[in-house]
Amino acid sequence: MSAQLETSLGDIVIDLFPEYAPKSCQNFIKLCKMKYYNFAPFYHVQPNFSCQTGDPIGPDSKDSDGGTSIWGLLGGPSDRLFKAEMNPKLKHAKQGTVSMATTPAPNDPDVLLAGSQFYITLGDNANRLDGKAAIFGEVVEGFDVLEKINSCFLDMDTGRPLKDIRILHTQIIDDPFEDPVGLQTPTGSPVPTAAQLSTQRIAHDENVGENVDQESLEKLRREREARAQALTLEMVGDLPFAEVKPPENVLFVCKLNPVTPDSDLETMFSRFGTILSCEIIRDKKTGDSLQYAFIEFENQEDCERAYTKMDNVLIDDQRIHVDFSQSVSKLSGAWRDSMNSKRAQKAGFGGIADLEKRKQYRAESDRGGDRVNGYGMVFDKESKDRYRNEPRQQKHDRDRDDRDRRRDGVRKREYHDDYYDRRRHRDRSRDQRHNIHPSNRSRSRSPRRDDYRSRRR
Repeated sequence: MSAQLETSLGDIVIDLFPEYAPKSCQNFIKLCKMKYYNFAPFYHVQPNFSCQTGDPIGPDSKDSDGGTSIWGLLGGPSDRLFKAEMNPKLKHAKQGTVSMATTPAPNDPDVLLAGSQFYITLGDNANRLDGKAAIFGEVVEGFDVLEKINSCFLDMDTGRPLKDIRILHTQIIDDPFEDPVGLQTPTGSPVPTAAQLSTQRIAHDENVGENVDQESLEKLRREREARAQALTLEMVGDLPFAEVKPPENVLFVCKLNPVTPDSDLETMFSRFGTILSCEIIRDKKTGDSLQYAFIEFENQEDCERAYTKMDNVLIDDQRIHVDFSQSVSKLSGAWRDSMNSKRAQKAGFGGIADLEKRKQYRAESDRGGDRVNGYGMVFDKESKDRYRNEPRQQKHDRDRDDRDRRRDGVRKREYHDDYYDRRRHRDRSRDQRHNIHPSNRSRSRSPRRDDYRSRRR
């Protein structure tokens, strides 16, 4: 049971799972058969996570109803959504997993309802969708199209591609379900409606290079670079997630006079609203002001009013500059502390049971302390306890054997060195007695034999 989506970037073939989600598969295959998805946009893309489509108009339009199931199209508004089939055996573990988007039922939040919208995962281990989206198929062809979607330029606020990506046509490869009563299959692909055309930004068949100026291209390049840097910081653990945004109730104040104290700065800004914290950043060693500060307000409106009124104001003969803070260090610090506290509750090192802390030759906390307990790599704890509790005579015998082995090794080395020293001294004395130069020395070790040979010649 398969269907093919012909998109503006290429074809995607999806195999369905009727044995796990028969109702979702029937809904999807019949909507494709009715050409319901034709010209539907990909309106929400999260790089390396997922892309969302299935609303023929798109959620940006006021005419959109969010998408309708096949029973809603044939029956009425009461059948617009159906109960999603959540199978615990199916996980969003790999790229190309296809699942229906869901929403809680109005009268029962534990019941999830689905319509026509669906997700396609763009990366592995999209675990955040487990339990929230109903899996009903997987991509078997068209992974190059998924890579193109994953790398497209996006509107960072909405996640929508700046250049439209649309489903142009749908084809049924295998359909085992019977058609519901009233289903009519169109003879050809329908023409895009006026509502669909009104949601276009840059058309999928439009040449961006001819119509977009250099300033817009530079903006796109910077947004792409910023997204890549954010993903890098997420991977190294400096950000909880790449899409993190700075708080909107914190001001950044710079160009301060070095003599301005925290209390005076807080007093001047407190007339706009309640201040939660006011901190001038200082040098760790000297304590001198670095001439910039962060001010956190309780309400965002007070923060915005202070921003408009206090910029370029003279404080202590110094004109300050005020802007909204772009720092997320506190958010990252709170996230990191919470993660470390969760890991500390688990077994093992770093929250992983199979991971052990690497032992140092000498622990930092034990330096200068007990010589026996200070060297962690010499014996582990079990060995130390075993040796500490062994009988006194057995310990004495073991220490004596260790001393004998070391003494024997030293004696052997001393004997070996002394033997070769005496041998070299003997050879030099012989050469001096017989006036033999070292280069003319015979292989014979007997000086008398050498003298006899010389007389024979």
